[in-house]
Amino acid sequence: MASLQHEPRVTGGSNRVSAVDLSVLNSKDFDDHKDIDHDQKPGWKSFLSFVGPGFLVSLAYLDPGNMETDLQAGANHRYELLWVILIGLIFALVIQSLAANLGVSTGKHLSELCKAEYPIFVKYCLWLLAEVAVIAADIPEVIGTAFALNILFKIPVWVGVLLTGLSTLLLLGLQKYGVRKLEILIAILVFLMAGCFFGEMSYVKPPAADLLKGMFIPKLSGQGATGDAIALLGALVMPHNLFLHSALVLTRKIPTSVRGINDACRYFLIESGIALFVAFLINVSMIAVSGTVCSEKNLPSDEMDRCNDLTLNSASFLLKNVLGKSGSTLYAIALLASGQSSTITGTYAGQFIMSGFLDLKMRKWLRNLVTRCIAITPSLIVSIIGGPSGAGRLIIIASMILSFELPFALIPLLKFSSSSTKMGPHKNSIFIILFSWALGLGIIGINIYYLSTAFVDWLIHSTWPKVANVFIAILVFPVMAAYVLSVIYLMLRKDVVVTYIEPSKGNPIAQDNMESGNDANRRPELTNAPYREDLSDIPFPQ
Repeated sequence: MASLQHEPRVTGGSNRVSAVDLSVLNSKDFDDHKDIDHDQKPGWKSFLSFVGPGFLVSLAYLDPGNMETDLQAGANHRYELLWVILIGLIFALVIQSLAANLGVSTGKHLSELCKAEYPIFVKYCLWLLAEVAVIAADIPEVIGTAFALNILFKIPVWVGVLLTGLSTLLLLGLQKYGVRKLEILIAILVFLMAGCFFGEMSYVKPPAADLLKGMFIPKLSGQGATGDAIALLGALVMPHNLFLHSALVLTRKIPTSVRGINDACRYFLIESGIALFVAFLINVSMIAVSGTVCSEKNLPSDEMDRCNDLTLNSASFLLKNVLGKSGSTLYAIALLASGQSSTITGTYAGQFIMSGFLDLKMRKWLRNLVTRCIAITPSLIVSIIGGPSGAGRLIIIASMILSFELPFALIPLLKFSSSSTKMGPHKNSIFIILFSWALGLGIIGINIYYLSTAFVDWLIHSTWPKVANVFIAILVFPVMAAYVLSVIYLMLRKDVVVTYIEPSKGNPIAQDNMESGNDANRRPELTNAPYREDLSDIPFPQ
């Protein structure tokens, strides 16, 4: 290999997109490097090497928070809101594919790019909001697991919260055996959950015609249908999932050729599509089960009251009464699988966010412990003070926080994935830009509308003294104004940090090297885009 005349400056944790002075590389360097073949092996074997991240990410669409909103939607509206699940998961597929493409094309995950792009004050604000989002996402997962342990073993909820934290740390110990082992465990938990709900469906036998009608004919009839539809949609797209997916794809070896990156993006899209389709079927089964059971004609009045206020803890008793003891056990096992698998991926997301924004270098066990302790503290405090009912209300608050947080992860993702300064030739096409922004702004607008109207409605019907209501309004309305202004700032701010420099069109050697995989934006001696062994200290698959 020819020696360099000068050492090129390579920035960041990845050499895939770096600011490098191309003039320091002479033509012989390129000629020597051109013989290296970066094309991937075609076929299903190549695809299987990319399977994993999508299934881990899909757990966010199967967490206990989603279970509760699904069960409530089915109990209140039968199958009429299935179309919301379909639209929500199509939107999720688009957004998650953008997150995967961002990581594949840039070699950096979303939190690292936010750190590089935004001023220090904005960066720390985004980091704090991302950490709050992880905690809020973890609350339903931890409480759901605690409820499952309570149903199965009659363990107090607060003890279950502690056991959830310890079991998550033990399962994360599988890291030392490789990420594939952990991905297999997650896949087993997902299919265990699927088997439980499909088993319940075999008992209740929902009518297929009504399911299909609810899935493809949009309808919002009945009291509270709009609110339940918004809750369903808001529970599907979680902000921490965008950080997680953009980081998990970096655990695969991806050639730096245009073809190699495009193939990787396509494989991750297919894998995410399969994983989200499984998630869709499980969500449909949850709504079908609760909708069929709660619409029985001869349902006793006490069970009808439970249907009208269905929670994770009360749903098991309803299923036990209708389906027998096996139904309650199946429900608890599914809830346990949902909560435990989701807490694992939530801990991963917290690690990536902390390391990306702050560049903290911590021991693996210490980083896991800190992330887990931060996440379970609110659930532990509320479950001790408020018991199961307080823990159930905390799930609703956590869902509202996630809706509030979404723009601060979604807008940077949409901007970076559509920016030539970040993605180079791999940026989104104009059609994808328009489609993704329309979807993104739509769900952000729905969330803002839902939060603002919910607060105003609470303020109007509050039983507190008028002085207290006025004081709360004085505090909250400026915060809402600052929130809207922050969203507008993120949307309108122009990207200024260039992390991708395209080879000069006047240099045919550089252009040819980029197309064939011999990327001029890195050192010639590097034959592969490095996969990120700095992420979570996982021994990634070879």
